[in-house]
This record gives sequence, C-alpha cells and structure tokens, in this order.
Amino acid sequence: MYADRITDSICHHAEGPHWSDTWGGLRWVDMLEGDILHLDTTGTVHRIATPSPVVACVRPAASGGAVLAIEKGFAFEDADGSITPLPPLWDEDVRMNEGAIAPDGSFLCGSMAYDQSPGAAAMWRLRPDGATTQMLTGLTISNGLAFSEDGTLAFYVDTPTGRVDQFDWSDDIGLSNRRTFADLTDQNGHPDGLTLDAEGHVWVAMNGGGQVLGLDERGAVSAKVSVGARKVTACTFGGEDRATLFITTSRENLPVDEDLQAGSVFAVQPGAQGSATERLFGA
Repeated sequence: MYADRITDSICHHAEGPHWSDTWGGLRWVDMLEGDILHLDTTGTVHRIATPSPVVACVRPAASGGAVLAIEKGFAFEDADGSITPLPPLWDEDVRMNEGAIAPDGSFLCGSMAYDQSPGAAAMWRLRPDGATTQMLTGLTISNGLAFSEDGTLAFYVDTPTGRVDQFDWSDDIGLSNRRTFADLTDQNGHPDGLTLDAEGHVWVAMNGGGQVLGLDERGAVSAKVSVGARKVTACTFGGEDRATLFITTSRENLPVDEDLQAGSVFAVQPGAQGSATERLFGA
C-alpha cells in the first residue's frame, strides 16, 4: 500500500496525530516549534501556538478542551483555547515525547533526553486532578503508547530497543509485567509512534524506513504502508468512519534539498478501522 500526501511540508518535526470529534478533525504537533496543527473537516490547516518551546502530545479532554505534554511537564487547554502550563516536573535537559489517554482517564506521557542519553527518560502519569506521578524509569526514547479496547493491555515503544512491548494495565497499579510483543530489529527503520485498530492490531511508524507496519495478534508483520518521506513518526486512525490512517513525518536534521516531502502528513485507507470509542482525559 502507498500513502497519499495530504499536506505540504509544513512541519519541522510533525508528531502525535489524533482524530477527535470533540475538536472536529485531526490534530498533531510540530513538536520542536511548540505548535499544534489542526486539519479541520474542510481540509484547512490551522496552526496554534503554545506557551512552550516544545509541545509533544495533545489529547482531548472531557471538559471540551485538551491536555498537552509540553517540554518539561503538562498543560491544560480550556474549552476557549487558552493554555495553562502546570509546574515543571524536572530541571534536566530532558523533554516530553509521546503519550496517550489511559483507560481511567489519566494522561500518560514518556520523555527523552535531548542528547538521547540511555536510561535518562521516564514515563509520567497526569491524573485529572492535576496530580503527577512517575511510573517508569530507565527509558531512553519513550515513544508510541496505546491501550486495548478492553483497557487491560498497553502497547509501547522505547525506540532504541527495536521492539513493540506489551504491558498489563490496571487503574490502581498502572503499567506492569512488561514483555516483548514484536521484535522489529530486522525491519527497515526504527519503531516510533503507534496506534491500534478496532480489532486490536498494532500499526507502528518506522522512523527512517519510510513505512508503517501493520502487526497481527502475534506481533508478525501483516501489512506495509509505504510513505513518501523517510522519517515516519506516528500514525492514527480518523475520518468520519475511522477508516483512514493518518501518518506524520519529520524534517528534523535534514538538508533543505533532501527528502522534499518530509514534514508532510500522509493518509491511506489500509482496510482496517480505528475504534469508535474515544478515551478523553478526565472521563
């Protein structure tokens, strides 16, 4: 399968796409510019500045606004669009990177060191009341995270491992019992962001490989989507019927005359659909 390019190269480092009816279309981030982008149902792209130099992930909230992972912690977006950062969680040269809404309505997001130092990253949990806890430590480039429809499993990528891992989830304990779901070290590229379809199958962006891989229930590669940019960062299902897979790409560290479609958003209908059930922060 081949993904179609649906935007120009409008981002330096596009990441974290998510479709929500609450905000009427697709949102993603231009991470290192500190901006949110919104592709509305008319096909128009809007750029929304945040008060942070980095915005790593944005997800909808039950309040009608959104929750954001910013450079050194979290922020809330009110229904009127105003953004309020929470106090920073650390002083180190580390930034947030990727996250997801958990089954209990909390927001999980993992980090990475700017120099990608091994073990310098962690996974953080933001509860709807604003309380934060550190859930996992010793991570390096904390990336894709998605939860199963029944809320019992989480699928996760720490990119340098070359794997998609699986955790058990409970609202009280959080993430536990980490094990390998898919070893992708023999594939082209490195696992980055991921999403699940309605059948519980994993779709994972392969950064540097110009592709998204579909994995079956055993973690074997069952589908490949070719993307017209090498640095494929993340993917999500969206559209009215949730049958379109939207894919973000990056221009980070690329010369201006190289990989000219990098920084664009791509889309494909891979024959799968995303879940019709959307998790909201605080719900």
